[in-house]
Amino acid sequence: MKFDFIKNSGKFFTISAVLIGIILVMTVVVGPQLDIQFKGGSIVTYSYEGDLDIPAFESAVQELTVQDVSFQQSTDLNSGAKTIIVSMPGSQSLNSQQMEQLTEGVRTQFAANNPQTMSISNVDATIGKEFLAKCITAVALASVLMVIFVAFRFRKIGGLSAGIMAVIALMHDIIVVFGVFIIVPIPINDNFIAVILTILGYSLNDTIVIYDRIRENKRLMGAKSSVEDLVNTSINQSFRRSMNTSITTIMAMVVVTVVAWLYNVTSILSFSFPMILGLAAGTYSSICIAGPLWVRWQQRSLSRKAA
Repeated sequence: MKFDFIKNSGKFFTISAVLIGIILVMTVVVGPQLDIQFKGGSIVTYSYEGDLDIPAFESAVQELTVQDVSFQQSTDLNSGAKTIIVSMPGSQSLNSQQMEQLTEGVRTQFAANNPQTMSISNVDATIGKEFLAKCITAVALASVLMVIFVAFRFRKIGGLSAGIMAVIALMHDIIVVFGVFIIVPIPINDNFIAVILTILGYSLNDTIVIYDRIRENKRLMGAKSSVEDLVNTSINQSFRRSMNTSITTIMAMVVVTVVAWLYNVTSILSFSFPMILGLAAGTYSSICIAGPLWVRWQQRSLSRKAA
């Protein structure tokens, strides 16, 4: 039994519009939290032994630095080595003297844990802004190249309009991923860009599979078949394949997320968790947004030609 995706497209568009509206409201109310990679600041990684009193450690570091500080703990699965990453975002990085005072203070107050400085990184705010601008440029360029690729490959079924609809669906996925970082919340860092680019490729591949079925069915079903039946048949034929692929990938990311959560590996967790929801959004947009949206475009084009 076929599900009528085109007939229910209004419901899909409403769901997406409500979701995007919620994300926009949360963005205004809460606002994005930029990580050091984009905002600038200092990052210090310490190794330690035994059970570290995390609240006391956080309080001590904040007193020593007199600024907002965030912490990430991790444990090496092989060696069992424990580390804590101290992130101090700000327009000004800590100088060598301030770093020395911080390290001496930590060693003195937590001598029983034998804290050792593993790495120190300073990120200038200007460099962070340049990096963010380059990341946004990369996403924009990728979107343009996707439109060109789809327009060329599917030129026999109106490839340019298909490409534009695919990119609109991709923008839907980007907004959803952005919403995850806002609502959870997760600081926006290089993992955000990695998730975005991964979802762009994954979602586009899913959409191209459906477009490929549309192109093939147009040849098999003939010109007499309506664009609604053509797209609906193609989505239904691709549905099982898309769902099986997505469920398998999401299950793998769930395992990664659970392991990262159990071992408190936040650097992986900030990538894997948004990926799960991004993959779900990409599958949804490929099936329920791109195709039905393209049908609306074609219907309007036919109406204009008839008029």
